[in-house]
Amino acid sequence: MFSTAPAPRRVGTHAASNITKTVVLLASIGGLLVAVGQLLGGGSGAVIGLVLGLVVVGGSYWFSDRLALRSAHAHPVEPGDVRGLHEMVDELSRRAGIPMPRLYLSESPQPNAFATGRNPKNAAVVLTTGLLQVCSADEVRGVVAHELAHIKHRDILIGSIAAAVATGISFVANMAMWQGMFGGGDDEDRPNPAVMLLVALVAPIAATILQMALSRAREFEADRGGAEILGDPEPLARALFRIDAIANRTPMDVTPAQSGAYIVNPLTGRRRDMARLFLTHPPVEDRIARLRVLAPVR
Repeated sequence: MFSTAPAPRRVGTHAASNITKTVVLLASIGGLLVAVGQLLGGGSGAVIGLVLGLVVVGGSYWFSDRLALRSAHAHPVEPGDVRGLHEMVDELSRRAGIPMPRLYLSESPQPNAFATGRNPKNAAVVLTTGLLQVCSADEVRGVVAHELAHIKHRDILIGSIAAAVATGISFVANMAMWQGMFGGGDDEDRPNPAVMLLVALVAPIAATILQMALSRAREFEADRGGAEILGDPEPLARALFRIDAIANRTPMDVTPAQSGAYIVNPLTGRRRDMARLFLTHPPVEDRIARLRVLAPVR
């Protein structure tokens, strides 16, 4: 569709690769929880870790979209609520060759968006009210096309699972730390508080690194896919520039585990130099440069 830059990876290959990554991610998370349980409670702890792993993995597959929607305080958009929005998303979905996703709005002044759901038939796209207020119609189309590309590539399953698992691991690690420090039982039975503190620090970092490793490449692919759906890379490039500039001034109140799902990191304004080591998104200037290499076919 574009006159320059190499051809994109075939969607089938991309989807198959994401399925493989999902299996590896889930196996890694299960193993991590079993290892944490073994460290904290020996054989019985390993069994508890295995059970928790099965619950987290199964729950994140089936309910990760609900967790993401709840985290964003999103509410459904009915046809007619926002003039022309359903019609625009329906048109772009047909261009992408996928079912039209459910639409939600998040009441936030920061312009942003994300997609969630375990497959294209169960997908949802969330737009913030700030996006509709500060971006032009063409820029909103570019953002929606980017999210539809995520859905088409089946990126959102692995991203949603990674976010849900990161949240679950952080919760389990914090509970383990408090139980070790203040829990009941004999001193001989209570885990070493220093070990509990180490687990509470290391486990969320391990989950974040897993999540981060899966996120950056997907954004480049979705940028290109969105430009192809739209037929022009420029609206998405302009939207990324605008969103990033405002996000730097107005960070959004979302959990860090969910930040990787958004088109631009909603916590950008809180970033510090050391945090750049844990970026879940490529630098926006790199994304814009890649988009502007593409040229629409007139």
